[in-house]
Amino acid sequence: MLLPDYWLTLPLKSPDPAARSAFEALWETAIAPGGNHAVAYHLPFPLWQFLCFLADEKGLALHGTPAGDIAVFEPRQSNDRNEFGNQKAVYAAGDGLWPMYFAILDRQKYPMTLVNACIRLADAQGQVLGPYYFFSISETARERQPWRTGWVYVMPADTFMRMPSLAFGPYEVQVPQLASLLPVEPLARLEVRPQDFPFLEQIRSHDDARLGDYAEALTSGGPLPG
Repeated sequence: MLLPDYWLTLPLKSPDPAARSAFEALWETAIAPGGNHAVAYHLPFPLWQFLCFLADEKGLALHGTPAGDIAVFEPRQSNDRNEFGNQKAVYAAGDGLWPMYFAILDRQKYPMTLVNACIRLADAQGQVLGPYYFFSISETARERQPWRTGWVYVMPADTFMRMPSLAFGPYEVQVPQLASLLPVEPLARLEVRPQDFPFLEQIRSHDDARLGDYAEALTSGGPLPG
């Protein structure tokens, strides 16, 4: 195995033809026109698959948050260990599943720290493996099941920059983190329930006092702290 077993993967890489046709129709009728309205999702396919379709097939930027009333995303100074993630910017993901994690966490009611990642590995021949995911929150919050209904906003990617790739042995690590130095108006938003997130039961917990150790394990490929 390329990565430690705490990294999560999904078996389905792309929707089947029936799903793709339905996703195309919903994209064209409800999202492409814009207007930042709430899109009712009633398709007989998991919501995460549609969000991945928007990111992977349409090249859109997605942002997860509990707030359902954001008209314009304004750049804000972040606090991140990584230089790219420590800018005054609007942050989003070029991945459909990653932002769902941020949408369903009730951080206002349950204070917590987050350790999370989404990566793809590209080899020297250009083959891309993944995506791989990791999700963890403070153990004091995890034991209280701090879930809530939130929103994933769909945004045009025109003004977004992608985080530069990193090196991991013979592989290039691609992180679908996006940053825009300019304000961004969403095209639409979709409601996300905790049960929509396919890794809800795999969200781990960590000791806040050892937060740096967890982050180091993710970046080095080492074992998680005991």
